[in-house]
Amino acid sequence: MAAACAVTAAAVLLPLTQGSPADRGTGAVHEPAAVGAAPLAPADTCQDPEASLRPSGLDGPTIARIREAGKLVAGVDQNSFKWGYRKADGSLAGFDIDLVRAIAKDILGSEDKVIYRAIPTNQRIPALQEGRVDIVVRTMTINCKRLEDVAFSTAYFEAGQQVLVPTGSEIKGYDSSLKGRRICTAAGSTAEAALKTTSYGAVPVSVPNQLDCLVRLQLGEVDGIITDNALAAGQAAQDQSLRLVGAPFTREFYGVAMNKDATDLVRRVNKVLENYRAGGDQSPWSTSYKKHFEHVLPEAVVPPAPKYRDG
Repeated sequence: MAAACAVTAAAVLLPLTQGSPADRGTGAVHEPAAVGAAPLAPADTCQDPEASLRPSGLDGPTIARIREAGKLVAGVDQNSFKWGYRKADGSLAGFDIDLVRAIAKDILGSEDKVIYRAIPTNQRIPALQEGRVDIVVRTMTINCKRLEDVAFSTAYFEAGQQVLVPTGSEIKGYDSSLKGRRICTAAGSTAEAALKTTSYGAVPVSVPNQLDCLVRLQLGEVDGIITDNALAAGQAAQDQSLRLVGAPFTREFYGVAMNKDATDLVRRVNKVLENYRAGGDQSPWSTSYKKHFEHVLPEAVVPPAPKYRDG
């Protein structure tokens, strides 16, 4: 069922392709413009990866280019229930999609001026580096290694890695119960990196997309999945034969990813996030959270406090 859904959705979203700025209005995407500001800290000097550039509403070359094109190009997921997925009517929905719309409204005056591009987990960074998208909003964890290649906004969600298994599985969590079990992770994910570091004797299975792990688990081709618990909770809500086991074994923060040189866009997105979090229970963040996760996640979550670095 999940596989069929993925095939249907893929026909609706624009493919991840390259193009010149002149092609922008037809769905192809520009090359990113350098903005002449200092890049974010590389991993070898990374002390606090969640610290981003201070917010600003001032326009810069990247913002000007997006406005000239008339569209914000966003790399998203289309198969993650509650985060980025296709509804029965074919429209995109999810917590990440709500945030993309808020960014588009701030920059372009309309939440509908977006070109959505479905990208697999292992293409999130290349898509930004090659100028195929302006932003990636796709449950992407901020970490020092990724800061070598892309820039991040301040954190907009906190999650942790956990194990997802079929009900009745003998796997108890991220521990010795994984020994000899086929455990699936998405290529390029923090889950894949964790399993490479400490496998507990598991047999790793790597796939391009996290949804591929879900399909393999449903088909019995793997015994479990390691992924972000917020993402897995949506999958467990979609397929009630699955459950999260053990406790989260990491603390991770999702951020909006952008090209390293697009510092004016980073500042602008951070300004959007300041407004998005503001208002407590009535904030746009809380409204989106309640809509998508109130009956899915086991406990209430609040937005992470933003962290900023000098510069």
